[in-house]
Amino acid sequence: MKVGPKGQIVIPKIFREHKKIYPGDRIFVELREDSIIIEKSTKDALKVFEEISKKGKPISVNSDSDYDQMMKERWKKHT
Repeated sequence: MKVGPKGQIVIPKIFREHKKIYPGDRIFVELREDSIIIEKSTKDALKVFEEISKKGKPISVNSDSDYDQMMKERWKKHT
């Protein structure tokens, strides 16, 4: 493969067909040591974030000081 002037590459047709990658599909690109991994996205990122947000407990913040206090308490839990 040849890298274009903007760093673009073309995934060969045989690979796209095998992995069922079509125009408009989302892919993930990951750097691992001296390799670049390209994977087809199996989930929509927005849907993943929505699922995560639904699992968390709701928070109620009435003022900036409430928010600051909440963040300080969270920080203490992780340090």
